[in-house]
This record gives sequence, C-alpha cells and structure tokens, in this order.
Amino acid sequence: MSTNLEEHWNNAYRKTPINNLGWYEEKSTPSLSLINECNLPNNAAIFNAGAGATTLIEQLLKEGYSNLIVNDIASSALTELSNGLSKYKNSSIKFVVDDLTNPNELFKLKNIDLWHDRAVLHFFIEQEQQDTYFNLLKKVLKPNGYVILAEFNLNGAKKCSGLDVFNYNETMLQDRLGEDFKLLNSFNYTYIQPSGNTREYVYTLFQRINS
Repeated sequence: MSTNLEEHWNNAYRKTPINNLGWYEEKSTPSLSLINECNLPNNAAIFNAGAGATTLIEQLLKEGYSNLIVNDIASSALTELSNGLSKYKNSSIKFVVDDLTNPNELFKLKNIDLWHDRAVLHFFIEQEQQDTYFNLLKKVLKPNGYVILAEFNLNGAKKCSGLDVFNYNETMLQDRLGEDFKLLNSFNYTYIQPSGNTREYVYTLFQRINS
C-alpha cells in the first residue's frame, strides 16, 4: 500500500468533518440513477471503490441492497462509515482497506455484479496505476456485470485535495475498458461542493458483454 497516499487520505478524514469535505454528497443522486438502470437484484454484489465515508452505502441499504463491499485506502474513513451503519445489522457489508493501485485483499474478490467509482480513478495519474486499476476491475467483475465510473471530465479541475488528477471523457474510459464493455449511458454533471464551488464530472455506465 502506498504509505504517502494512505497517510494523505487518513489525514483528510481525521482533520475535516465529513460533510465539509470537498467531495461530500448529501445524496448520491447521479450514482443512484445509474445503479437503478442496472435492475440488479437486492442480493447483487456491489463494490464501491474508494468509498470514503460516502452516503451512498446507506442509501443503497435503504433501497434494499444487502451485499455491499466497501473499499478505501483510508482506514479512518471506513471506520467512520462503519460506525454510521451499525443499525443495518441484517445486511452484509464488507469493509476492505486496500490500495486500488497496489491491491492485496481486493484480488480475492470475485463475481462482482457492479463496480462503482465516484472520484477515485482520476487520482491515478501514472500509467502503471491506471493499468493495475483496470486489471483489477476486469478480474473481479462477473460476465455481464456493470461498471459506473464518475470522474472529473475534460473541463473539470486539474487538482483535488492537493493532488494532481487525470481528466476523462466517456471515449477515454471506453478505451481503457476495451471492446468487451458496452457504454450504456453517459452524461456530464456539475457537482456543487459544500463550499459552494463546482466540480465538473462525467458519469458513465458500462456493461461487460463478454467473459
């Protein structure tokens, strides 16, 4: 695991209240709309990459999804998220502290129905990091599984949380996934931060069409 990144994100969550963080969403409406398009059964395995302390997990639980795998490099973020979900004792929520660009525990996952990533991939600016990320995604996602990638678009910010980012559009994401994935939906979205500033995203939904 990258110690520097681990420390960076742990510090971010320790120093700032969750609802003041620049990526905090009170409700993950764009993600939920794409997840609903997938028509997944309630027991589908949904993987949230770099989840932090997202509100999406509780929203999915409220909608009846019961098999959730939540990942982040920052243990402090997952601890806070887990504490807030203690009332959902009948649901299967697995928390995995691991680095998407140098995975260990994540390699043990399999048969994921949906891979969801909001604002994580764009922090991987090195080719090797990106290759590792997409290789992991393709390894754990089941045939006909879905992928939601929501990243800063080409008009979006070039830095976030003091780190450089890599901007995308839907064509670039399609190229990285390859011909075994079909683009089902994409749209640009202006996210308003708690500070009132805006961030420009591209949201994409893909489905795996081969093995």
